[in-house]
Amino acid sequence: MRRLAWALVIVAAAIAPSARAAEPFRDCPECPEMIAVPAGSFTMGATKATDGEAKRYEGPTRTVAVARFAIGRYEVTFAEWDACVAAKGCTHRADDRGWGRGRRPVVNVSWQDANQYVRWLARKTGKPYRLPSEAEWEYAARAGTGTPFWWGADAGSSLANCLVCGGAFGGSKTAPVGHFKPNAFGLFDVHGNAWEWVADCWHDGYSGAPADARAWVDGGNCKLRILRGGSWISVARALRVSHREGYDPTFRYASNGFRVARDLP
Repeated sequence: MRRLAWALVIVAAAIAPSARAAEPFRDCPECPEMIAVPAGSFTMGATKATDGEAKRYEGPTRTVAVARFAIGRYEVTFAEWDACVAAKGCTHRADDRGWGRGRRPVVNVSWQDANQYVRWLARKTGKPYRLPSEAEWEYAARAGTGTPFWWGADAGSSLANCLVCGGAFGGSKTAPVGHFKPNAFGLFDVHGNAWEWVADCWHDGYSGAPADARAWVDGGNCKLRILRGGSWISVARALRVSHREGYDPTFRYASNGFRVARDLP
């Protein structure tokens, strides 16, 4: 057992040698907290999953080189979204379904809404805010691990917010951001709570994908954009770090939110 544990540590180090949490920062009082993610490389995708899902959409696996960038420590909250609405940077007042606003992740926002928010952040701060690419999202969510969840092979109990995850929120509503433990990069809720929009167009797999982590927006179906991470109402397999869904970028739903990214010097 001890040999297996050390082997897992060695594999994780090979994927991301500097996987440790950086100090969070904000570019303005109303801005999301950000974490600087170190440069590195990782194996993206999966070769084995329930119902053959990985074989169809999550492969072939490939090595991706990722430049240093920053990503939201949490999913964007209602408080942060409402600040954009108050400043007239965002036009849609997202519905919280009566669950409360504040530190709950904003939901009922489309991919288009999410892009309106990052454009507002960029104008407000003068910094290059954007949605993360699909590769950046997976690299940050894995935080140096090679397992389906950053904590291991199974969803476990009360480790995230999903339909079958146990705890006070699963299958009923979102949890306030930061309720569960963060991964090694210091990111919260990369599994469950709210699906997270990323920048890429939908492709049925990774054949022909870029070798770096830029958003893949050519040669695919841009009438669909990608959601990652699963949500409060998802089954456990949808929370796997390699799982991906294509969705209408104009559609708003009570489980869909997002996390922001920005370039670093």
